Amino acid sequence: MIAFFKTDKGMVRHHNEDNGGIFHNKTGNLLAIVADGMGGHQAGEVASQIAVKKLQELWANVDEILTPEFAKSWFLEKVAIVNKEIYDHSRENKECEGMGTTLVAAICTATFATIVNIGDSRCYLLNENGFKQLTEDHSLVNELIKAGQISPEDAEIHPRKNVLLNAMGTEADIEMDITSITFEEGNKLLLCSDGLSNKVSSDEMLTILTDETDLNEKADTLIQLANHYGGEDNISLAIVTACPESGCD
Repeated sequence: MIAFFKTDKGMVRHHNEDNGGIFHNKTGNLLAIVADGMGGHQAGEVASQIAVKKLQELWANVDEILTPEFAKSWFLEKVAIVNKEIYDHSRENKECEGMGTTLVAAICTATFATIVNIGDSRCYLLNENGFKQLTEDHSLVNELIKAGQISPEDAEIHPRKNVLLNAMGTEADIEMDITSITFEEGNKLLLCSDGLSNKVSSDEMLTILTDETDLNEKADTLIQLANHYGGEDNISLAIVTACPESGCD
């Protein structure tokens, strides 16, 4: 497995409320996380930091043989625990009132990947069948699209485009989407905050992910492109490439 995480505050904002990383457990399996915080007085930064730090700590202790069923159960249990911690922190600290964070995270092994999603940060898959978005945005505009009230093109300029219907830490209990996929040699996952997906098209992502550069350069290029298009938001992404079971060259 080869993986990189990168984050950038963008061209407009003074602070970076995104967080994330690439983390390994005791058996070497990988957890990739991207979290996009929200809330006044930099409280979004607090929410995303708690989410990433706590999930990293919990993942570090995992030494079981992983299956898709285990990965789903782990996300259901641990994300709920961390959600409650963010929620309690916001209630106990007035300056953090109302804070929350999106979460997209992937447990990756040599044979499968399990992805959890809360909010509008996304996960894309590149494999022999092409490039597609695996997650569904928990946003107002996405619900309007599904209801046939607006088109995807309308959603791009909708005045309430940034309204989320689900985020970690805003309620004591949390709902999440979890899916498992086959993850084979050469497949790539791209996890990102909306600072990337709102600026860089799927076609542009595909072009960059399939060029001859290494993952580190691909991550840099994606961030540079989002900034070139305005960079009004923080930009974070993780790229994971599946390698053969014998390891990566």
